[in-house]
This record gives sequence, structure tokens and C-alpha cells, in this order.
Amino acid sequence: MQIARVIGTVVSTHKTRSLIGVKLLLIQYVDAEGELQDKYEVAGDTVGAGVNEWVLVTRGSAARQDEGQEKRPLDAMVVGIIDTVTVANGLLYSKKQYEYPV
Repeated sequence: MQIARVIGTVVSTHKTRSLIGVKLLLIQYVDAEGELQDKYEVAGDTVGAGVNEWVLVTRGSAARQDEGQEKRPLDAMVVGIIDTVTVANGLLYSKKQYEYPV
């Protein structure tokens, strides 16, 4: 899995039948220092993530392992909304801090 930040939503009204009902998000990957990388991707979302949230993303065939996702043409799937990320030198991310900055 990788960590990414949701930076937007993607709307596609004309798409393959297997993608009907799938919420699509534009995500930007985050490195181990919490810095945004120059790598973007469109990912399916089954957990209800929102813009600016940090999320867990599976890629490749792992993105289609959840029940009901096996036949969808998705390369990336948001599978979790992150509450906190802690590294050796302290807290890297907290959803609460991000939502309610001091």
C-alpha cells in the first residue's frame, strides 16, 4: 500500500459499464517525510474519502481484491482513510490537526 492525499474528484458520465457507481478520486502520493510527490493517479474509492484527506491506496491487482471489484478496470483503489501517521521523529500526519489547525 501507499499513502496519498486526495486532491480532487473525477467525474465521468460516459464510462464502461463496470465503472458505473464507482466514485473516482484524484490522488497525489506522499513520501515518508510527508511531502507530496509529483505522482498523481485516479483511484476508485469504496470508503468515502474526501478532498484533503490522507488515504491508503492499493495498486495493481490488489486494487481489485475486494468483493465486487474483481471485474473493474481499476489500477488503484482507496481502501482506508488515515487517522494518524507516526514516524521515528514524531507525528507526521493527524487527520484532526489537518481538519482543525491550531
